Amino acid sequence: MRKRLTIHSLLKMKQERNAISVLTAYDYPSAKLAEEAGIDVILVGDSLGNVVLGYETTIPVTVDDIVYHTRSVARAAGNTFIVADMPFLSYGASREATLLNAARIMQQGGAQALKLEGGAEIAADVQALVQAGIPVMGHLGLTPQSVHQLGGYKVQGKTEKDAQKLMDDALALEKAGAFSIVLELVTEPVAEAISKALAIPTIGIGAGRACDGQVLVYHDLLQYASPYFEKKFVKTYADIGTTIRDAIESYVGEVKSGQFPAEEHVFQPNSAAPAALYGGTKDAGADKPQSKKEESQRKEVPIA
Repeated sequence: MRKRLTIHSLLKMKQERNAISVLTAYDYPSAKLAEEAGIDVILVGDSLGNVVLGYETTIPVTVDDIVYHTRSVARAAGNTFIVADMPFLSYGASREATLLNAARIMQQGGAQALKLEGGAEIAADVQALVQAGIPVMGHLGLTPQSVHQLGGYKVQGKTEKDAQKLMDDALALEKAGAFSIVLELVTEPVAEAISKALAIPTIGIGAGRACDGQVLVYHDLLQYASPYFEKKFVKTYADIGTTIRDAIESYVGEVKSGQFPAEEHVFQPNSAAPAALYGGTKDAGADKPQSKKEESQRKEVPIA
């Protein structure tokens, strides 16, 4: 049985240039399969709002949602480092609220760390959480909780000004005590510069090849969606969506045609089974042989 990684293990992986694999998961079976496949870190992302709950953005996701899904993942992946997202406005409004929401996710959900979106503006919250004993992963670049403020899902770091802000924010998060930072939809040169400047690991998603690790959404990796929209920064490794749809279509067809259930899917009674189970009564004598006289009398009973 493998041993769960820690924030110190992840730092060592960066130092040794051992790339960190991260994958989202939102329920017991997906987390179980991810752990069995050897994933380093599972992220219970607020992306569950898009891929599991059917929202257009991550903004409607609540602390209750994160707790529920993290608890499911934690039951499945007891040997994997689990990070849970703090959802929209569950932090930043007040220090007390931030700590209380974080405590709920950690205690009730069972995560080993939390992820927060934002840069220098949330550094004080990151520091407070770290001082309370909660490991924090940062998230810069495209921050989905701020999608309306950003004006859509756009690549970040295209201008010198934007690149400098990303660098400043990354350094602020590191100084506040973050143990790693996700860089989402950031130009490759900027992500590379940040990765080199930081002592802590960077985890890229659409941020190029120089990050210390990569993260993908479970449903993107497996094309587990309908309809599925191609993304430039994603590589799909299987088309599970089509497989599932085809399987269900086959089931529907066989039910309609009577092919399912077949002989091998049904159960037959044995002679000792009570007759009452099959429409008779317990004293109906279903298993008792009838005499020829009784059989003759039964046949002579007129039918109305």
